[in-house]
Amino acid sequence: MIFKNYFKLLRVPQWIKNFFVFVPLVFSQHLFERDFFFVSLGGFFLFCLTSSLVYVINDIIDLEADKAHPIKKLRPLPSGAISKSKAVMLAVVLFIIIAAALSDFNLTFAVSIFAYFLLNIFYSFYLKHIVLLDIFSIAAGFIIRVVAGAFIINVEISSWLLLTTMFVSLFLAVMKRQSELKLVQEDLNSVTRKVLASYSLDFTNQMATVASSAVIICYALYTVSARTVSVFGSENLIYTTPFVVFGIFRYMFLVHINNRGENTTEIMLTDLPMILNILLYILVTTLIIY
Repeated sequence: MIFKNYFKLLRVPQWIKNFFVFVPLVFSQHLFERDFFFVSLGGFFLFCLTSSLVYVINDIIDLEADKAHPIKKLRPLPSGAISKSKAVMLAVVLFIIIAAALSDFNLTFAVSIFAYFLLNIFYSFYLKHIVLLDIFSIAAGFIIRVVAGAFIINVEISSWLLLTTMFVSLFLAVMKRQSELKLVQEDLNSVTRKVLASYSLDFTNQMATVASSAVIICYALYTVSARTVSVFGSENLIYTTPFVVFGIFRYMFLVHINNRGENTTEIMLTDLPMILNILLYILVTTLIIY
């Protein structure tokens, strides 16, 4: 039971977001090269520890607010399953491990980890309370992961891929806010993010439409760009675009029709059509690139 509580506090399922670190590895055609793979894997786990550290710090900061939230009150800290002092000790231990591990990586990757940590600290204390900057901060976190993935193996990353990453993360952040707005409307007594007062369902719908359209356009343009065709020696990457379109539409369906969206990771790990779509995308992309 104790292990389960710490598992929840560290948000281990959320580590799936750190797979963005592998994007440069896959698209630079180094996926099956041992040295490149294990360096990227090390970077992935370091991002996992850093993101867990951020979640622990965020839970400590939001302890009182989370106690009044209909869902977050069940988390280990607000529920009392783990004391605040133990959470602080865990954060200190994680920080020491991360600082020690960074000495094995290049400077640019270390700077990326520091930038990611600093961004999330600013987000926890300040940025998450400012309309629009809150969702752009989330997007910046994903972009840092991709850039760090390129830094750690010293490869270039396509500008189109960076733009696709930005719009995907903006889309997910907007849909999350939309789900939170629906939750507030359904439970008028719930206390949640103050920034939600600056949003409306119509506004988030419009932002989601812009972001989702931009994801599809940027990714499609990446697949047919001269640089992409030249690097992979093929125009077939365009055939992976339907998987991206289906993923966007499926996610919107789950949020709008099934009222799921406050937990992105839960959708990615539990919705069978989404899982199959992601696996097929990875398979087809790998076959085309390699």
